[in-house]
Amino acid sequence: MHNPLKIGIVGCGAIGSSLANAIFRQFRGKARLVSLFDIDRQKAGALSEVLVKDDSLVASRLSALINKSDLVIETSSAKCSFSIAQEALKKSRDCMVLSVGGILNKYRQLAVLAEKHNSKIYLPSGAISGIDAIKALKCSKIKEVVLTTIKNPASFRGVKYIKDKGIKLESIRGERILFSGSANEAVKYFPQNINVAAILSIAGIGPEKTKVRIIASAKTKRNIHQIKVYSEAGIITTRTENILHPDNPKTSYLAYLSSVAVLRQILGPVKVGS
Repeated sequence: MHNPLKIGIVGCGAIGSSLANAIFRQFRGKARLVSLFDIDRQKAGALSEVLVKDDSLVASRLSALINKSDLVIETSSAKCSFSIAQEALKKSRDCMVLSVGGILNKYRQLAVLAEKHNSKIYLPSGAISGIDAIKALKCSKIKEVVLTTIKNPASFRGVKYIKDKGIKLESIRGERILFSGSANEAVKYFPQNINVAAILSIAGIGPEKTKVRIIASAKTKRNIHQIKVYSEAGIITTRTENILHPDNPKTSYLAYLSSVAVLRQILGPVKVGS
């Protein structure tokens, strides 16, 4: 038997906590959660108490978590996802990045680092469908990619871009286009809402060529992502209507589930999809 994969989780919010519980429930014997780290030590401590009844999983420093782990899972924020991945790869650890927006313009640097240190980077597809097909189309020629994201106005509370534009979210009764531009700009202005634009760009034609529209709609309680891809091999249209994560309305339940699916592929003998 292979030794269980030792996993460390950086970021103990809703997604990190859900993943930690999944490792305990679904992957016992194949994986072992060995460490937790959060800039808010109380969060890491509270999660450790829930899982093992004490704070023994809490790492005092990021480096301590990396040293204990075979796989580092980043679930923190776009502000620090690149530096977390960078440090993990330098120590020849594999890394799963969920805050993909934070590495959008630096993922090639991480790829070089991973190759140098014989490690791997895993980027879950998140809250959208069709990534497998887009990866396949990239082997031909993709002409255009358009992402339309539709969310309830409440999902955009606290976003600086909204404040700077003077948009009153509470006054939206129907639909309002909040943003139209490149994926690069979307990730910059909506870092907590638009990781899907980042993963779509990496899988497809890049952040400058990928077009994004963000719409606030009082009519929906779901996070909706519509993708249209035009290529030499055909046209792909997808629409994903996501149930909100029960503990974090700014993200989708599917975003968490996609990371569980990646972990299942890492640990399993069969790899499904392109």
